Amino acid sequence: MNYDRILIRYGEISTKGKNRNRFINQLKLNIKESLSGFSAVKIEAGRDRMHIYLQNPEEVEGIIKRLKPIFGIQSFSPVVKTASDLTEIKEHAAKLVASLVQDQATFKVSARRADKSFPLDTNELNREISSYVLNQVDGLIVEMKNPEIELVTEVREEGVYLSAQKIPGAGGMPIGASNKASLMLSGGLDSPAAGYFMMKRGVEIEAIHFHSPPFTSEQSKQKVRKLTAQLAGYSGRIKLHIVPFTAIQQAIQKQVPENYTMTSTRRMMLRIADLIREKSGSKAIVTGESLGQVASQTLESMQAINAVTATPVLRPLVTMDKTDIIEIAKEIGTYELSILPYEDCCTIFTPAAPKTKPKLDKVAFYESFIDFDLLIDEAVNTTETEILTPNTLLNESSDEFSGLF
Repeated sequence: MNYDRILIRYGEISTKGKNRNRFINQLKLNIKESLSGFSAVKIEAGRDRMHIYLQNPEEVEGIIKRLKPIFGIQSFSPVVKTASDLTEIKEHAAKLVASLVQDQATFKVSARRADKSFPLDTNELNREISSYVLNQVDGLIVEMKNPEIELVTEVREEGVYLSAQKIPGAGGMPIGASNKASLMLSGGLDSPAAGYFMMKRGVEIEAIHFHSPPFTSEQSKQKVRKLTAQLAGYSGRIKLHIVPFTAIQQAIQKQVPENYTMTSTRRMMLRIADLIREKSGSKAIVTGESLGQVASQTLESMQAINAVTATPVLRPLVTMDKTDIIEIAKEIGTYELSILPYEDCCTIFTPAAPKTKPKLDKVAFYESFIDFDLLIDEAVNTTETEILTPNTLLNESSDEFSGLF
């Protein structure tokens, strides 16, 4: 079917007041960036809807695929425009419905007449169009309540618009509308899901990963790059910071009592993340912690760990069960990557009996014997940074990632 535009419906943006235009403009920018690589498209944004005018109708399927993960879109529909001529309207309506029917489908017509000068009212339009389509297209069954195909016919002064698909969008808020945060990204299931939820609330994320060679392999680093590229499918691009963490972990293992090493490790990670966050202009730090899931995620542990920063630490998964997080990971395409058997630095030195109720004064005392400031500055100054997009890894040698599968 030769669609000539796509109609975008806003979700939560519609509830905004004086700031609505800011959110709409951000969504327009995100859509424009996501559609780079296609033929030139024109985007017009109104108060309640947005229209994407297609230069090449053959690209519609690819554009639909790009639009589905864009936050801020409640739903969208490919649209055909016709002249305000009843014969032309009926012919295009039949072609549109026929393109969507395989064997059998329930069907109805919903006409809306904004142009009151059109000679037929909505009931007459419904009868004329539905009668014609039913005669032209096999396998249709009329169903008025919940049809599989609802042919929406909007009559306006400039023409008539036909649509028969209402494709669900990603919902949420446009990324960038709620500023930026730094995501502490491990190779596990939880932190990518946390990043997804922050992006859905309109937050642009930068990722920070801690790498401890030779205890963590090059494959574990590539796994995290691949996770970042997968998440970038929702935002277009994500900046990834890979922090060398070996010296700090070794110092902790040497000086801090075993049952406090996990607490101290997380504190040093948070201190480094805060410095990188400050350089990048982020307003918060995001983690994948879920309350009580592991020893470092009790309220007492969180309190001891958070004590190293005054920056807000956001935990979007804090109340979720592991089974819920797994389902989210599968939904967003990170599950198969996260379960690849390459350990990160959070797991390689996990003590046999980590402290679940660490005392802040004790961990601070143990750390006082190490010049962590020097080690942290070195780690921040030697951090590797790159920007990943959904296509980044497609352009690299397959040999580099052969160990991932």
